Amino acid sequence: MTKKKEIEFLRVTHLRGPNIWTYRPVIETWLDIGALEDFPSNLLPGLYERLVALLPGLVEHRCGVGERGGFLERLREGTWSGHILEHVVLELQNLAGMRTGFGKTRSTSSVGIYKMAFRTRQEKVGRAALVAGRDLLMAAIEDQPFDLATVVGKLQEMVDDYCLGPSTGHIVEAATERRIPSIRLTDGNLVQLGHGAAQRRIWTAETDRTSAIAEGISSDKDLTKTLLKACGLPVPEGSLVRSAEEAWEEAQDIGLPVVVKPYDGNHGRGVSLNLMTQAAVEAAYALAARKGGSKSVIVERFVTGDEHRLLVVGKQLVAAAKGESLWVTGDGKLNLIALCDRDINTDPRRGDTEDHPLGLIRPDVSAEIILELARQGMDAQSVPLAGQKVLIQPNGNVAIDVTDDVHPSVAAAATLAARVVGLDIAGIDIVMEDISRPLEEQGGAIIEVNASPGLLAHLKPAIGKPRAIGSAIVGNLFGPDESGRIPIIGVTGTRGTSLIARMVGCMLRLTGVHTGVVNANGLYLDERKVSSANSMTFDAGERLLINRTVQAAVFESDARMILSEGLAYDRCKVGIVTDMDGHEALGEFYIDDMDAMANIIRAQVDVVMSDGAAVLNAAVQEVADLAPLCDGEVIFYAEDHALPCISEHRAGGHRAVFARDGAIVLAEGGDETVLLALSALKPATATYPGAVLAAVAASWAVGMEPELIAAGLRNFDASPAGH
Repeated sequence: MTKKKEIEFLRVTHLRGPNIWTYRPVIETWLDIGALEDFPSNLLPGLYERLVALLPGLVEHRCGVGERGGFLERLREGTWSGHILEHVVLELQNLAGMRTGFGKTRSTSSVGIYKMAFRTRQEKVGRAALVAGRDLLMAAIEDQPFDLATVVGKLQEMVDDYCLGPSTGHIVEAATERRIPSIRLTDGNLVQLGHGAAQRRIWTAETDRTSAIAEGISSDKDLTKTLLKACGLPVPEGSLVRSAEEAWEEAQDIGLPVVVKPYDGNHGRGVSLNLMTQAAVEAAYALAARKGGSKSVIVERFVTGDEHRLLVVGKQLVAAAKGESLWVTGDGKLNLIALCDRDINTDPRRGDTEDHPLGLIRPDVSAEIILELARQGMDAQSVPLAGQKVLIQPNGNVAIDVTDDVHPSVAAAATLAARVVGLDIAGIDIVMEDISRPLEEQGGAIIEVNASPGLLAHLKPAIGKPRAIGSAIVGNLFGPDESGRIPIIGVTGTRGTSLIARMVGCMLRLTGVHTGVVNANGLYLDERKVSSANSMTFDAGERLLINRTVQAAVFESDARMILSEGLAYDRCKVGIVTDMDGHEALGEFYIDDMDAMANIIRAQVDVVMSDGAAVLNAAVQEVADLAPLCDGEVIFYAEDHALPCISEHRAGGHRAVFARDGAIVLAEGGDETVLLALSALKPATATYPGAVLAAVAASWAVGMEPELIAAGLRNFDASPAGH
């Protein structure tokens, strides 16, 4: 019976941490390509043309060739469907707005079975792209129609639903550029930057430094004005009113035209400008009361000029955007809804998602626009005369970058306003005619101070260059020498690794830092066992990393965890490797020799930072052979001090820990320090000399003094009673 050409998913796994493929999260799938094993792409007539027609962006995939068009070259020459699927899935994610480029495909020892991995920023989107990619590839192979637009549309909806918003994503990317790790804490935009006690948290443009009191002040527009005025900042005259009648009385006292807005509103919702009549003021009051959810409404003097949004981060002005009014011109045929669609909404920068810096204009839906049209004696169904200009929205396009034009005194006023309210990140709305001139020269005024300001107008301005908002926010949260990291020690192998992890944790505790440990025996905080469950898991490790009291952390991992979940941390200060035993138990992962095992265990060495160290068991040659892969220092340990690799290592001036004449010795080049006799250890501890040496080397690697290490060893009890 002839096997059908198809691709079957045997297993799909989300590897959340560093793994055998890369440092970043990937989706790994095992593929059975069946009869397609006998049909590389060059033996599938028309596949190249059909695939390029469906996904022209594949030309940008460099693949192993290393240049633009590299993958297409491989496709022409002949490559297998597992590799093709990898690139199709990556391209589908790119089309959906979730840019990524990493992917790899490898054959296994079983004919037709492949392991394929691809980078994804969100698991659900990645899994959906994988299924869609298989459907697309099979349609191209079988010369069947495929509705790409519908598939990409669904993936885009998933990106909008599940991925970080563009503003939060921009901040996270800025943190990543500084090698500050991040953890997404919810399905929304709450993200932790950094680990343990060194962490900060963001929620779009709010941070854990954003004061709740300051947020409360900013939402009370009347109080905000009072505080700003008291500090000498220009604000428009106005008062709080509680009825339409009071609003009109206040408007007459101030002098027309006026502005009416909710006292507790935000982002310009419910704001009506340039009101000249009693009917307009009373209608604006109703709108403001409804939008603000309260009868309390502010009536204030209308300030002539354009609205500007100035973004303050910390004590610095980092961006400024200008607004301009939106107009349409009648043709005597189309109503205002159609004119807005023709003249305004066709702008590709407008849309309903967060990826669009400008929103769609709906004159039949937006209460502010409905009110503005009513002031002109029109509504959404009105048909203007040919050539007639109609104002749709005053200052409705606050997305023109003017950062380079800001007068120093205007910047000073904006930063002072943020400090007066108490916000670490603030959007200061100022109305003025010319941002390059001082406010007092033109009668400009601060009309609003916003907590959690929108960032998209500065990241994707309609006109002008984008601003590095993320870098400014990250720089405000972390000093120039801060990485958001705590010392992390990883232990991988099978020989005494649980004991090593706990011993290193006890050593670190002696330095006065709050220490967490996860190993196969449980989860420990400052030597107190808080869970007896096997904590050699990604979730248990993350519990340590999000704990704000933890100042150092130790993680036990093994080959199975790396293969099934990935490491629980992205980088570590010290990585310990004890052995490469146990590949015989990993047959289900197609791990069938020592080379495959080494490819797994090397992940522990790959994640060691350049200022860190790999602690390697010199008595296992395969482990010692990992030394060249380390970006940092290498410290060998072994019970046999005469091993050739230790002698060669010391000859190069490097460090080693070993046992000689019944004592533990620390060596750096030709210098030696006898730490203590093995007989000084508690009896249970002394039965694990290899584990003791590994723990000593790791403690030395993080900077512990020999005397303190010796004191810790004397007191450590490896017996069950000492747990």
